[in-house]
Amino acid sequence: QLQLVESGGGLVQPGGSLRLSCSVSGFTFTLDYYAVGWFRQAPGKEREGISCISSNGAGTNYSDSVAGRFTISKDNFKRAVYLQMTSLKPEDTAVYYCAAASSTYSDIADFNSLHFDSWGQGTQVTVSS
Repeated sequence: QLQLVESGGGLVQPGGSLRLSCSVSGFTFTLDYYAVGWFRQAPGKEREGISCISSNGAGTNYSDSVAGRFTISKDNFKRAVYLQMTSLKPEDTAVYYCAAASSTYSDIADFNSLHFDSWGQGTQVTVSS
């Protein structure tokens, strides 16, 4: 079982930027065999998968709501995944979670092809003036 801890959330003005980090620990030395996704849940809304990066780091996937504004990256050796968020909008306000899915070493970053079974506790992002 992996443990995931998100950090980097906070209050930011519209148009601003934040960088979220997901630190992974547990029974693994690297993230070579784990795809990692970022999800978010706003009050009264369902959880939404917004970005995913493959086990080998070569494959990425973004939802339409964040494509072009958010960038996901991964450091397998440091066991960390990052989400750089720019041009933030009030509708990006949510609790952001990272989650890991065991995977063959591949470029698969499709939410529908991965089973995310290890989750972090979440970090709040609030976009407001």
